[in-house]
Amino acid sequence: MAGEAIDGAHSVVATIQPAIMLLGLGIGAALASRALRLNPIVGYIGLGLGLASLGTAQDFSGPLVAAMAEAGVMFLLFNLGLHFSLGRIRAEAGNIFGFGSLQMLVAGGAFAGLLALLGLPTAFAIIAGFGLGLSSTAVVIGLIRERDQEDCPVGRAAQAILIFQDIAAILLLVGAGALAEGGALLPALGLAGAKALAAFGVAVLFARFLTEPVFRLIARAGTTEVYTATALFIALAAGWATGMAGLSLTLGAFLGGMAVADSRYRILVQTEIDAFRGLFMSFFFISVGLSIDPAALVQDWLWVVLAATGLIAIKCALNMVAALVNRWSVPGSIQLGFLLGQGSEFTLVLLALPAVAGLVEPRLVSTLVTAIAISLAVTPPVSNLGRKLAGRLRSGPADAKLAGDNAPVLLIGLTPAGRAVADALAYSGIDYLALEPNHERFQLALADGYAVHSANPGDPRSWDALAMGRRQVVVVATGNVAVSRELTPLIQQHHPGIARVLALPGPQDHEEFSALGILPVDVSRPSGIEQFVDTVFAALDRERRLPVPGLADDEPARAA
Repeated sequence: MAGEAIDGAHSVVATIQPAIMLLGLGIGAALASRALRLNPIVGYIGLGLGLASLGTAQDFSGPLVAAMAEAGVMFLLFNLGLHFSLGRIRAEAGNIFGFGSLQMLVAGGAFAGLLALLGLPTAFAIIAGFGLGLSSTAVVIGLIRERDQEDCPVGRAAQAILIFQDIAAILLLVGAGALAEGGALLPALGLAGAKALAAFGVAVLFARFLTEPVFRLIARAGTTEVYTATALFIALAAGWATGMAGLSLTLGAFLGGMAVADSRYRILVQTEIDAFRGLFMSFFFISVGLSIDPAALVQDWLWVVLAATGLIAIKCALNMVAALVNRWSVPGSIQLGFLLGQGSEFTLVLLALPAVAGLVEPRLVSTLVTAIAISLAVTPPVSNLGRKLAGRLRSGPADAKLAGDNAPVLLIGLTPAGRAVADALAYSGIDYLALEPNHERFQLALADGYAVHSANPGDPRSWDALAMGRRQVVVVATGNVAVSRELTPLIQQHHPGIARVLALPGPQDHEEFSALGILPVDVSRPSGIEQFVDTVFAALDRERRLPVPGLADDEPARAA
């Protein structure tokens, strides 16, 4: 008995050892990436490639690591679902099913045609070609969150396209499965579509009738452990349910998040899930690096470089074409095209299936897998290039008339707090004139699709040009309270009827600005940005049509 216990202990140690080692190495990779001013994604993929180069890939490719990597993608999609309530699904239906399908037809169809022209088997050309049309949900959503782009036009469009791509990935997986079984493709795709529709219906029913009662019951326990367990259960159980139905685990995770999106407990659920999402996503990106074959990378390095470069260049161009066809501006099309210009984790899964990989030479599959992994690693700098290029194009000659010339709101500063106000006003159909005195923030706001002008309202000589007398509310979100303090006497003298809302970077100075007739809000507090938006609408004496999207609820608010 003692020997069996010892053997069992050794078995447990052997099972968890790879995960523990990767966790420690991942911490080092993340710290090194930050020190080098790189995205941690690059560090994680580089770590995986380094371990594979040392010949230790098999030591870290056990079932526990694979499960944790899959859980990371599930938590990411669950978090995405938390921002897509039924109301938002209806609002974004055009992007999801219109723009998303257009992007897949343009990009996936072009890659499929290219592979067919190269003489590859038709089945491989279709499955791998449309697979190359997919973009990485894990990488892109991570970048969008890091940049606070979740609710800007580019961010919303990218998320909507990725949702459609997840649905398309399910159909591709079903098609590959039918290919392996030698069955008919169209009936298999039809069955998968019916299952996905049924899963969506279940999520809708859960959201409408069960979410609130379930969480009210849990709230009575009043313990953090119960909330944490519930959040994990919903994310994992939803993915497990769709997986058992023959669908994607990530689709179930997204639907699980969507079912909670309209709940008053959404913020609490998201708070509990965020830590797990970041932890497990690191395992996913390390696994991507481990999947690269170092020997093939060395032997066929020229072909790998050409394949990776061609994939990124062609993908960016095709995405831009799809955006232009969808009547996007050239700057917006460029940024979106570069943001979605990488391969996808789902494509790696497709190419790993024996039924697909067996259709062509193994070296071709290895080259494609390595090229996709490289495209994932270089996504941050590639997307940054597109963002900067879009910002420069948008900052060309200004219109003769200011956008928002007769707008009731003058918004100064596109900081996170300022963007939340802009998004809420846009959702509610209220016009605003946005100004950004900081050049770097101005470029980023332009690239992200905001109608903003570079101006310094701190100079009173600009007030006539800004038609200050026409404004009902002036919102200051720059975080520079010294300027507000200096200009308050002049504003009170020349424009006494204008309501002023000020974002404070901390609790200090609140009483001082209140005494000056300003409406100050400390945006550094949790839910501070949401209160800031509410204060703006109260000053306008209007109600918001939709809640503050994403930013105010995703994380503790930062100083504006």
